[in-house]
Amino acid sequence: MKNDFKPVVDHRFQFRADWGEVGCQVLAIEPNKTLSYTWSAMGLESVVTWTLTPTRTGTHLRMEQAGFRPDQQQAFQGASYGWQKFFANLEQILVRAD
Repeated sequence: MKNDFKPVVDHRFQFRADWGEVGCQVLAIEPNKTLSYTWSAMGLESVVTWTLTPTRTGTHLRMEQAGFRPDQQQAFQGASYGWQKFFANLEQILVRAD
């Protein structure tokens, strides 16, 4: 997978994986706090926002993907499945890093 991401507002980049390709554009970035970008694929125009919040014991990571229309249930279900898989893999990586 090619990584052409740059943390610069308005930068356009692509996520590519075995499931396809997604066009993205950075909307907002606040280093060590938030990253927001568009997520455009197969008629879905949504926004993904990552937020980091310090806690007493580490950092809380929140991810939200917003913008699904009522007629995009299949896209919503696919994203739900994909993000759950992504976070399960991320959790395994973080456990090994301890």
